Amino acid sequence: MPVSPENPEAPAAGRRYGTDILVRRHEDGRLAELVLDRPRALNALATATAEALRAACADLSADREVRAVVLTSSAERAFCVGADLKERNSFTDAELMRQRPVTRAAYTAVLDLPVPALAAVHGFALGGGYEIALACDLIVADPSAVVGLPEVSVGVIPGGGGTQLLPRRVGAARAAELVFTARRVPAAEAKELGLVDVLVGEGEARTEALALGARIAGHSPLGLRAAKRALRLGQGLDLRAGLEVEDAAWRSVATSGDRAEGVAAFNEKRKPRWPGE
Repeated sequence: MPVSPENPEAPAAGRRYGTDILVRRHEDGRLAELVLDRPRALNALATATAEALRAACADLSADREVRAVVLTSSAERAFCVGADLKERNSFTDAELMRQRPVTRAAYTAVLDLPVPALAAVHGFALGGGYEIALACDLIVADPSAVVGLPEVSVGVIPGGGGTQLLPRRVGAARAAELVFTARRVPAAEAKELGLVDVLVGEGEARTEALALGARIAGHSPLGLRAAKRALRLGQGLDLRAGLEVEDAAWRSVATSGDRAEGVAAFNEKRKPRWPGE
């Protein structure tokens, strides 16, 4: 995907993907901020937005310097309101089917990020917007957040992983209630039900998510990737199979430079200088 020049109005230098996605670097490049940047449409996922999101995530996945990713929004009223229904209203059935692999690839690209991923949610995170957050490992929200999967109210079902990711968070019955009723859940209840993980002060979702991401990014890059791999691959397995996944992940880092540096730094009472190998 063509990359346009850096946005001169951005508070930190960034790389733009199309017109709708901006990636900024923090913590000397170790922490990436992926900004959903289509504010006039409340970050509705048009075809071009989905293509840009996939491309940005692919680049971040391939970048060994990145240790954590935080997804944020430039829209004041929303994280992301889901599919661009104005665009879809113009589609023929054949065009909708052709778009499906594009949008599915975008959700999958977020889910497949090999490093810890956090979503900073304020305002609406509905449908595909909430599914982007669900694809992350942690969701940080402020009191303005409203989340939900309302797809059955417009004649479809969650198609960005919602029917699979939500039950893994809150259980089958709770997920069924939320999907079947299409209801929108305010921040306090969302925290109580486990729909979001961390509830912070008003307007603090981005700041707190970046702070948490920076704390994560200070740890071993190999360790973080291996830990995420074990957590993800072990989901749904029985205990014995899960322990085999964990053992394989442990073995992948046990003789690494990161492990040697981590032990040395602990014994020498200093901060580690991770080699990332």
